[in-house]
Amino acid sequence: MIANAALAQDRQLILVGNLIPDAATGPVGPATLVVIDGKIVEVTTQREIDKAGVADAMEADAVINLRDKTVMPGLIDLHVHLTGDPGGDFWKEATEPAEWGVVVGAKNALLTAKAGFTTVREAGSSQYSAFSLRRGTADGIIPGPRIIAAGPALAIVGGHGDVSGFTEDINKVLTSGYSCTGAVQCAEKVRKASRAGSDVIKITATGGVLSQQGRGLEAQFTNEEMRSIADTAHSLGLKVMAHAHGARGIEAASRAGIDTIEHGTFADEAALKVMKTNGTAMVPTLMAFQGVSEGLGKGIYTPVVEEKIRMTLGNVGKAVTSAKRLGVPIVFGTDAGVFDHGRNAEEFQLMVNAGLTPREAITSATTAAAKALDMDMEIGRIAVGYSADLIAFDGNPLDDVTVLEKVDWVMVRGRVID
Repeated sequence: MIANAALAQDRQLILVGNLIPDAATGPVGPATLVVIDGKIVEVTTQREIDKAGVADAMEADAVINLRDKTVMPGLIDLHVHLTGDPGGDFWKEATEPAEWGVVVGAKNALLTAKAGFTTVREAGSSQYSAFSLRRGTADGIIPGPRIIAAGPALAIVGGHGDVSGFTEDINKVLTSGYSCTGAVQCAEKVRKASRAGSDVIKITATGGVLSQQGRGLEAQFTNEEMRSIADTAHSLGLKVMAHAHGARGIEAASRAGIDTIEHGTFADEAALKVMKTNGTAMVPTLMAFQGVSEGLGKGIYTPVVEEKIRMTLGNVGKAVTSAKRLGVPIVFGTDAGVFDHGRNAEEFQLMVNAGLTPREAITSATTAAAKALDMDMEIGRIAVGYSADLIAFDGNPLDDVTVLEKVDWVMVRGRVID
């Protein structure tokens, strides 16, 4: 539930033990924050703490005492699936109504926010379920993070993201209506997604691990189709995120003008150099592979999927190491929904294991992720005028990123999440 939701409109004073305004700044010690109408309106550090703290506390509608905690900006996950839980993907299209995704999504939105993630990019859902969640969290009806929603992903007919694994008559009934063939039809589907309410366009540029289509993980859209998608989306002011595993599919997506590569599992030096040249960011989703590996041999996945999982596991993290070396932007995303929601912060240690410093890993989930969303003047740091998206915990994540796996207090848009 949302505690004291009405206080989003009042003057809240937050007493901070150790403030980290952003990853670049690092800890600055004790501070006070004033929040009004969901926005940060004052940030007072140690120099003024003695004079400002008591007086402000007397004038505040609410005082939140976090003197024994570290406080930093809320985290951003650029790849989640709030409307789904792990396992059973093959059958869900045939057994669960789309409305059930909103029920599941409400549960997962709360878990995600309580884990410290105050903004997420919903990377594929049924037609309106993520849009309903987006509105619910924005209005404070559903406790959860700010949601940037893609809606259904664009896919090739029979490819990853389209329905497959059933007989053709069943596939036809269950299809999302967003598969396309040819540049003209793909442009039409982008416009359809925009009309329906998508904040970002999601495409499946290559084959995928968890779909029933077992024909590999390389490019599925043609170059012309991907260019049409990127150009059309950009003309509408929308960015494009591309699920992509195989190196040549990654390279083609970047050349086409796609904004972010999701997963990037088999990205080689040639693909990464194209990404560097085009400014295409990588969203590694290392936790996705952690999650699927935990499900192997338990009857969760079909033999087709298990074979693809085993094929990818030996490469997890290698592309991240190479991307850092070549200067490719790396931004935070987990693919939560493939694993249990609420575990998102476990991605940080996996990124560090792949070669990022703690500061780089935290930047990827704050200022860098905000920039990828074109929201870097609203979220990703603690500063006057920014959204009051805050988390509190013990310790210093710049020394040990695992402290972010246990967040004690969360505020989203000025609302405290319980």
